[in-house]
Amino acid sequence: MFVPGKPVLGGDQQAGGGPVEFASARAAAGASPLARRLFAVDGVSGVFFGSDFITVTKSESASWATLKPDLFAAISDHYASGEPTLLPAAEAAAAAAGSADTAPHPDDDEVVAMIKELLETRIRPAVREDGGDIVFRSWDAGTGTVTLKMAGACSGCPSSAVTLKSGIENMLMHYVPEVKEVVEVSSSWQEQ
Repeated sequence: MFVPGKPVLGGDQQAGGGPVEFASARAAAGASPLARRLFAVDGVSGVFFGSDFITVTKSESASWATLKPDLFAAISDHYASGEPTLLPAAEAAAAAAGSADTAPHPDDDEVVAMIKELLETRIRPAVREDGGDIVFRSWDAGTGTVTLKMAGACSGCPSSAVTLKSGIENMLMHYVPEVKEVVEVSSSWQEQ
């Protein structure tokens, strides 16, 4: 996780703009000058932007000791260039995806509203501190299953399963008795 000391994404994630994840250089090509620069560093396999941080995923064969100087240089070059993090079309897509069902809505039923409130106030801030994010995807009242999507540093992390089951599931089950299970969807954060 890199914290450049400047906003990474314009706009407030809580107010509708969302984090953005790129799973390949091809996906970043027409959407983000910063992601393009980061993917140009040999060994980068994923890029995730939060409001004020950047999470880079490396390939198994790459070494952080080798990657870090090149990544710092790419981030510095980007901010020196004055280019935006996202091109206008990608920024609009991020805003649409970011409003996806994490913030409580007036038309949510009581259980969904409680789940979203816990996600927004207690769970997401902690997950974001670790360079990731989490968003509500669905609630199945028949089975008591909450489906969430983890992204950034939390996506594919060996400890994410423990975080999901021991942390998030336990908290939701404690405060919302209707919740019986929490599962993760495996599709990409947003189609970039």
